[in-house]
Parts: sequence; C-alpha cells; structure tokens
Amino acid sequence: MFPIQCLLINKMNTEKKLGSISKLLKIMDILRKECPWDQKQTFESLRPLTLEETYELVDAIDNKNIDEIKHELGDLLLHVIFYSKIASESNYFDISDVADSITKKLIFRHPHVFDNRSSIDEKQVKNNWEKLKLKEGNKSILSGVPKSLPSILKAIRIQKKVSNVGFEWEEISDVKHKIYEEIEELNEEIKRGAREKIQDEFGDVLFSLINYARFLDIDPDYCLEKSNKKFIKRFKLLEKKMKQKHKSFENTSISELNEYWNSVK
Repeated sequence: MFPIQCLLINKMNTEKKLGSISKLLKIMDILRKECPWDQKQTFESLRPLTLEETYELVDAIDNKNIDEIKHELGDLLLHVIFYSKIASESNYFDISDVADSITKKLIFRHPHVFDNRSSIDEKQVKNNWEKLKLKEGNKSILSGVPKSLPSILKAIRIQKKVSNVGFEWEEISDVKHKIYEEIEELNEEIKRGAREKIQDEFGDVLFSLINYARFLDIDPDYCLEKSNKKFIKRFKLLEKKMKQKHKSFENTSISELNEYWNSVK
C-alpha cells in the first residue's frame, strides 16, 4: 500500500471515531433537555452508578468477554460525557477541557516520548512519573491515592508509589520475614485482648501480605476474588449434596459438615 493511501485510511478512521463521539455528545444534549430522569442527574447522583458501571467492566474483563467489555466501556464513556455536560451547564468545564487536561498531562509525564526522545526502561518511566507529579503541585508521593479507593487497591497503590522512589525491601525474603513478624505482634495483642490493638496488628498483617503479593507479581485483589468464587462454587455443591441426603444445617453436626465439605472438593 502506498503512503498516500495509508494517510487517507488513517484520516477516514479518525473522522469515523470523531463522528461517533460527536453523535454521542448530541444525544447527551438532547437527553438533558427532554428526558426527566437525565435532567435530574447531578455529580452526586451519578457517583454510585459510575461505581456500578466500573465493577461491571471489571466483571467483563475477568470473564474475558470482549463484547461485554466493549459495551461496559461505552457505559463508562457515557458517564464521562454526562459529568462533562453537567459541568458545562454551570460553566465549570466541558468535554474539550477534559480531553485537553488529560492530553497535557500525558505529554508532560512522557518527556522521553514527546520531548527529549530518550531511551529508558519501564522502571525509569515509573520513577519519573512520580517526580513529575510532584512538579505538578502534589505535596506528597501519596497525594494521588484516592481516599475512597477500596482498601486492598489502596494498599497496592501506596506500595507501588513508594517503591517507585526507592522506598522498598531489597529481597523478597525480607518481605516474607515481615509477615511473620507482624503475625507475632498480632498474636501478642490477641493475648492482651485489646480490640483496637488487635485491629491495628491485623491490618499490618494484611498490608504485609499485599506487599508480598506485589513482590510475587500477583494481584491480591484478584487472588481473593478467585478464592471467593471457589468458596461459593464449593459451598453450593455442599448445599446440593445435603439436599440430596435430605439434610439441613440445623440438624447436621460440624463433623458431618466437614465430611460433606471434603467430599465436594
């Protein structure tokens, strides 16, 4: 294919994408004028719906369902446009400001691509990313960690961010030793019986386990969800077996339940 043909195809593809976005923007304009439900929405009312859509996307990704991923991304894109439309009605910002903001941020945080064209590895990119964020006005490396992030994900973000600036264990054996150390401290507080201290030490154990997962290059949230699904599947098999035996939980001993549990592995 000749270069001129490549340029024309690229231009046509770009125009198609822009056309689709433009159509969605026009639909949002119409909905805000003519639909009672859409007219009533605010940042606050959309917030839980955005969280729900995000988790639906996560489910689609976990299920490796490409078609569903496409649909759920569309739902999230709608939310981005919805928030921008609401903001524009109060002259705060519009969708072009949103796009400009992320464009400027990406260019600023990728000087190795858009500025000096230097060759650096992924680790250096991450280190530079945190340093550049501080230049943008963040007072701390951890300023960008959302307060409302789920606890496991927040711990992962915290650990990754501080590791990017060199605050890191040198060996995985050190991380493993830290887990044992935290468990010992937890056991000591359990003996003392102070509930708040037990909670503190239990949290430290979880934080250390999450850090260990990071060193193993596995996602602790994904691992826990796999265990949740595995437990649910196995428990439903246990219920099925008990039903076949005409048993109920009320009239079944713990030892019998353990036997059923072990039989449905």
